[in-house]
Amino acid sequence: MLKFFHMRCISYFTLSEFCFQLYLCGYFVHKPVCTLVVDCPNKMTLPALQNTGVIYRRILSQFPQDISLAFAYGSGVFKQHGTSQGQMEKNMLDFVFAVDDPVTWHTMNLLQNRRHYSILKILGPTKISSIQNDYGASVYYNTLVPADGRIIKYGVISTDSLIDDLMHWKTLYVAGRLHKPVKMLVQNENGKLRAALVSNLKSAVMASFLMLPESFTEEELFLQIAGLSYAGDFRMKIGEDKSKVSNIVKDNIQHFRILYSNILRDCPQVVYKPPQGRLEVDKSPEGQFIQLMALPRTLQQRITKLVDLPGKNRDVEEILLQVAQDPDCGAMVHQGISSIVKSSSITQSIKGIATAGLWKTVSYSSKKLMKMWKGWKRKQSVSQTS
Repeated sequence: MLKFFHMRCISYFTLSEFCFQLYLCGYFVHKPVCTLVVDCPNKMTLPALQNTGVIYRRILSQFPQDISLAFAYGSGVFKQHGTSQGQMEKNMLDFVFAVDDPVTWHTMNLLQNRRHYSILKILGPTKISSIQNDYGASVYYNTLVPADGRIIKYGVISTDSLIDDLMHWKTLYVAGRLHKPVKMLVQNENGKLRAALVSNLKSAVMASFLMLPESFTEEELFLQIAGLSYAGDFRMKIGEDKSKVSNIVKDNIQHFRILYSNILRDCPQVVYKPPQGRLEVDKSPEGQFIQLMALPRTLQQRITKLVDLPGKNRDVEEILLQVAQDPDCGAMVHQGISSIVKSSSITQSIKGIATAGLWKTVSYSSKKLMKMWKGWKRKQSVSQTS
């Protein structure tokens, strides 16, 4: 029965159709292994900064090339509400590199870019890879790195850990970043990774459906999706602009629409009306059960822990059937997501102090606090004028 419901919820369009849509939009290009995709000439390529192809190519050339997936994200790549073009060009560029063999990759990177690392570099590539994989969200970040006239931050994650997070939301750290529009730079022919990228987007849609009312707008959906990876993140209380989620979505509605439109059109759980920008989702117990059964495994486990009494050890399917009939179903889903994000955000931040070093940690944190302060001031200014 579990397989039946997963088939109904997950397989509502083919991977090839999805890949073709992303190809048209410049998210990735189906080419030979480790193809750079920063210069897709298609006129529908999503806009980021001017001359980004050259910037990304020059920056990526400074790193070992054995990368299975690379993407850039954040306010230095996509314009956010309240940010001018001039400010955007000064913002740090954020990258994530997925690599098949972290030990070999760090060995090469230590030879090429030893200064990027904190004092942990003296431990060598094997220990660095162990710190990467065994602590926090399985990502090793080097931050405040000067590269080609810009300041960058890059995280390294193993391909297997990335697939695990995309499929099961073990930490929802990198998977959460991929719920939002990103600039895909490198994509190899790993079929499991491509399928996991699709699965992650579908999971974001299903989780959001459960937390939204029966009828809602596209913008409300995209705000819900963009906010998934910030639910429970302690940094949203101190260190991040409180308007971060809305700032991400407001100026990037079209980017979100392109990323999710095929999923929404083909999903049997929703009536999607693109001309009106509205959606209606099935909120019956049966509909919510189907949506719950389509959620990633870790989230299902977190939800069942909230409901199941100690010592009962009921089947997951039985518990989710109960949750589907509960008026607080959406709140339970939100609580489950928050518990995943809270844990990974705390452990990854603690790990970041060691991987960045004390000086960079203080410098990076102060910039985040300043950004939060500016966001608060901007919000106060808007409320006073209105």
